[in-house]
Amino acid sequence: MKTSILALIAASAFASTAANALELTSTDIHEGQLMAKEFVYNGFGCDGGNVSPQLAWNDVPAGTKSFAITAFDPDAPTGSGWWHWSTVNIPANVTELAKGVDMEKVGALELRNDYGQHAFGGVCPPKGAGMHRYQFTVFALPTEKLELDANASPALAGFMLNSMALEKSTLTATYVN
Repeated sequence: MKTSILALIAASAFASTAANALELTSTDIHEGQLMAKEFVYNGFGCDGGNVSPQLAWNDVPAGTKSFAITAFDPDAPTGSGWWHWSTVNIPANVTELAKGVDMEKVGALELRNDYGQHAFGGVCPPKGAGMHRYQFTVFALPTEKLELDANASPALAGFMLNSMALEKSTLTATYVN
């Protein structure tokens, strides 16, 4: 079966776009791998270090004016998952967050997580609940600031982020308690 020239051009364009897609990486957490105890919440029946992992991203799309980072557990037994971190308005010149970063010094806004804090809240699945996935996502955004205050819900932020993102990339780590 012959392949049309248009199909080859389209496939080539897709391949070059995919090769240059926004990519989220970390020296601390790895795709599909268990997270270390330092990233576990300290409270709620857990006794970890409650430190956010190092995150970096590259191949930023043209037109990016800010970033957002979320950390979400879709396996939490709530019916709506569990938001561990939601930070927006990260300046466009920031493409890496150090382990345990102070987001206020970065110039970003941290929304209230599901622990009720304006900070990173470490992983803490219920004992005996099995393996949980923790989805860390970076969003490249076409605006410098989202019109949200610190008490906005991560679900509202997630709706806004998904509706306007130029690109996003997710790194999924795991943990079992």
